[in-house]
This record gives sequence, C-alpha cells and structure tokens, in this order.
Amino acid sequence: MEKATKKITLLDRFLNLVERVGNKLPDPAILFLVLMLVVWVMSALLAPIDFGEIDPRTGEKLSIQNLLSGTQLAAFLSNMIQVFINFPPLGVVLLAMLGVGVAEHSGYINAGLKYLLGFTPPSLLTPILILVAIVSHTAADAGYVLVIPLGGVIFYAAGRHPMAGIAATFAGVSGGFSANFIPSAIDPLLQSFTQSAAQIIDPSVELNPLNNIFFTGLSSLVVIGVGWYLTDRVIEPRLYRSAPVDDQLEDVPKMEELQPKEKAAFKLATSVMLVFLVGLVLWAWPESSTMRDGAGNLTTSAAPLMKSIVPLIFLVFWFPGVVFGFASGNYTEMKHVVASMSKSMGSMSHYIVMAFFCALFIDAFTKSNIGALTALKGANFLQSLELPGQLTIVGIIVLSAFVNLLVGSASAKWALISPIFVPMLMQLGISPDLTQAAYRVGDSVSNIITPLLPYFPLVVIFCQRYVKSTGIGTLVSIMLPYTLVLLVTWTVFLLVYWALGIPLGLQSTYEYIVP
Repeated sequence: MEKATKKITLLDRFLNLVERVGNKLPDPAILFLVLMLVVWVMSALLAPIDFGEIDPRTGEKLSIQNLLSGTQLAAFLSNMIQVFINFPPLGVVLLAMLGVGVAEHSGYINAGLKYLLGFTPPSLLTPILILVAIVSHTAADAGYVLVIPLGGVIFYAAGRHPMAGIAATFAGVSGGFSANFIPSAIDPLLQSFTQSAAQIIDPSVELNPLNNIFFTGLSSLVVIGVGWYLTDRVIEPRLYRSAPVDDQLEDVPKMEELQPKEKAAFKLATSVMLVFLVGLVLWAWPESSTMRDGAGNLTTSAAPLMKSIVPLIFLVFWFPGVVFGFASGNYTEMKHVVASMSKSMGSMSHYIVMAFFCALFIDAFTKSNIGALTALKGANFLQSLELPGQLTIVGIIVLSAFVNLLVGSASAKWALISPIFVPMLMQLGISPDLTQAAYRVGDSVSNIITPLLPYFPLVVIFCQRYVKSTGIGTLVSIMLPYTLVLLVTWTVFLLVYWALGIPLGLQSTYEYIVP
C-alpha cells in the first residue's frame, strides 16, 4: 500500500487537533472509571435540587439519585457482578467472536474474502460494504462484532487502508442505524412509544409498526452515498498520512491464490452453511413456528428468532469453520478448534476489561437520572422556543444527536422525550410518524463519535489490530466527518421528503400533513 501525498488542508488540521486532544485522554477503561466517579460526585451535588420535571415514564417527579449515599454504595457493591455479566454487549461480543474466531483461524473467512474480491469491482468495494453494514441492523447488534472487523480485513486484503474499511462499516452499522429497507426490532419498539405519546392528544390514533419504513429504506441511499464519498475522498487519504498501517501484522489474511484443496474445502463448508440457513428458514417460515412470538411475528423483540440472532451467528460461522479446517488440512483434531476459540478470546481480553468499567459507568449514569434530566430539559427548552414546524424538526434532530452523546439507548431516549415532542408537533399539524423519523435521524448520526456507545471501545480494539497507536481521539477524528455530513444531508433529505408529501411508511390513522 502506497502512502498518499497530499497538501494538508484546514479540515486535516482540525481533525488532527481532535485526534491529539482525544488521545490525551486516559485508556478507555480508566476513562470510564473516572467518568463513573464524576457521575457519583455530580449526583451528590444535584440530588438536593428540585428541577421541577415530571418523568413521563412513571408520571412522578424526576429527581437525581445520590449515588454516594450509604444505600446506593451498598447497592453498588452488592450488584457489581450482576451489572458486569448483564452488560448487553459483553455476551453478544464474546459469543459471536467464538464462532467467528473458528471461521477466521481455520482459513474459511480468508478463502471467502479471496472469492469476494475476485468478482467485486474495486471501485464498488466501499458502497457494497456500507450496504452490508446497513442490512446488518436486522440482526440487532451483530453488525458491530461481525461486519465492522470484516470491513478492515476486506480493505487490507484489497490493498487499501484497513481502518478506512472499519470506518465505512462503522458509519453504516451505527451512524446509519435508522437507514434500512428491511424491518427490524427497533421499528415496532419506537412505534409503541410514539403511539402512546400521540394518544395523549388523540386516543384514537393507531400507528403502523412500519410507519417509517419507506423513509428509512430511501435513507439507505443517503448513507451509502455520503459514506462512499467520505471514505474514498476524505478519510482514506488522510489515514495514509496520519495513521500508516503497522509494518508487521499478525493473523491478517494474505492474498495468495487459493489452492485446489482450499477451493474444495471452501465449497464444502459453504454448502454446510447454506444447508444450515435453509433449515433455519424452513423452521421459521410456518405461521405456527416456535421461532415466532405469540402474535406470529418474526421481527419483534419478543420473537425467539430475534432473541437467537447471536447464537445463530455463532453457529453459522462455527460449523463451516470447522468443516473448512478439517477439509483443508488446517485442523487435524478437535483440540485445534478449541485452540482457535481460545485465541479469539485472547484478543478480547482488553475489551473485557473495558467492558467491566463501561458497564459500571453506564449503570451509574442511568441510575443517577442525570441523562434523563438532560433530555427533558433540552426537550422543554426546544418546546418553549415555539419555532415553525420545519425549524422544530431540525431542532429535534440536533437535540437527539446531542442527547445521544449522553444516553445511548434509542428506546430509552424516545421514552423520555416522545411524550413532549409528539403531542407538541401534532398541535402544529405534524404527524407522529414524521416526528419519530426526525428523532431517528438525530439518534443515529452521533453514535459513531461518542465513547459512551457500548461498542465504541470494541471498534478501537479492531483498529488497533492494524495501527497499535489508535486511541479514542483517533477514532473520533476519523468518524467526525461522517457525523457532520450525515447530520446535514440527512436533515435536508427529511425536509425535502416532507415537503414533497411522500409517505414515510405504511399508513397510520393520523393524517399525513404537507407543510
């Protein structure tokens, strides 16, 4: 890979500053520990203050909980183990990596990448990766542990900067979280909060769970276009100048030609994967399938299929990985399979340490109610401005993006602010569907620059595979252009979409009103 030469621009200087400042921060594990202590102190200082806010989730007064009280400190110690082991990303990452580790170390993924790069035009590699990243939303959080690291591997194998591949897929998986033309569990989850908020004004309102599906589908084109341009024209050239790939890398696929034995092994292993997937489809297809929820749905959060996504990913990669390993001769006995799984866990040791402190911080921040108070104060301030509909929509997007830096869960934020925004905008003639769409845009674009995203430390680990000096500041400086450009282009797209009167999704009982 040749190092690109280009004059340093003003944007480069700004991003370099962001990187330097960000990398002055301590190790992510220590950063989360420090932030937890800061939250403790803030909670003690703010607890006596009456902020006059009502929590819409409970209907009771919202107050800051003093985490330095004797009761809370005792609860912190007694619940520490449960907080850690129940940290949602931990099990997702470790179980998925067990399966992916076998597929990687057996050589199956390496062989698959060689086939992929053999028929994919180099000029289309970036948009195809972003498209795959967007589709991965359907599998909940699996895209973080599967698609993002593969983006780096694919770019490296194609002779491009691997961190540009990680950035492109991170932008698709997380920055474009609300861009998807395939329904996922987040659709009915957000719709349920929106409908409850709308019924404050009109109890007869009924919203379709896919009330944003047309808009999110077309938004995929926006995210792909922005990601494609930024990755190839801005991010990758800068990475060659500021973050050259380390000279000696371990366990990174090489591009030697596949041997006949490897080709035969790959075909056999892929056949096993396809048989597994066909069997899964046949299992889930009948209306009486045990993989559906009580109402017969496959894509709701209560459906066993959705709950089984990560175990299924483990199996989808484990079985063909084992078959390829033995068929190619890379494995000769089962202890080699176990060794591959152990090796993949060894690479996760730093992440496990970070996950421990991250889990404790997020639990403290949630219990303190500081994030909830920030969201409510911001929503009420925006409401008090009494802006025109278009400016209010822009305000919702910007506020959601800002609050997302503090409160990661999309559903938790919407549960807080939907009872304020949805009724307020209904009185301006704006449908709940549109308000929800505006929230989803803002909730997505800032995911990729907040270290408080539970998977952010994991993406740092993926980058360190290629550039060991990568820190939080490095990743933030890489992803910041995606956030800024997506924020502007996606907002404009929504406003134009609204002005043209195009339906946002499947019909709801509330009339869609054109400005």
